[in-house]
Amino acid sequence: MRDDDALENNPHISRKALEGLHSQLFGWTLSRCNFERAVAEDLMQQAYVEVLSGRARFDNKSALKTFLFGVVQNLARSRFRRLSTRLRLLVSYGPQEEPFSQQPEPGAERETRLVWRAVAALPARQRDITELVFCREMTVEQAATVMGVTVGTARVHYDRAKKALAVKLAELAGRSP
Repeated sequence: MRDDDALENNPHISRKALEGLHSQLFGWTLSRCNFERAVAEDLMQQAYVEVLSGRARFDNKSALKTFLFGVVQNLARSRFRRLSTRLRLLVSYGPQEEPFSQQPEPGAERETRLVWRAVAALPARQRDITELVFCREMTVEQAATVMGVTVGTARVHYDRAKKALAVKLAELAGRSP
């Protein structure tokens, strides 16, 4: 990394490295915000402010990608924790919303729709580890760091997710597992 490319308040991060990870990071941010683009853009901006200001310091203890995904994960958790605290009374009086479901883009192949339907049906941690490992190309160890769980816990969720997906995909495809 060139010295002129390093961030002022985070000298172990280069601008070029941030730019290279932007699209993957935005995809992860979208999934943390139930694919609401405006919320994801706000969360990304907040993550960049944390990194650029040095409030979130990268110290080379993990991969940069793992660090950035963790920053987004932590910001999303705190954001939605605050929102849920404020909206707790509204939920009891308002209409119940449908649970999250990932909708594939129009014209996607039947298999893609089946896979996303099966992934959306997984419990939250299994869905997260599946996305991080398969879509975001992380190792189980890196995904564990992002999720804030031990590697053993991540492996258990990963194993359960693969087994559940196999059963669910077989059901959706109309054949026995």
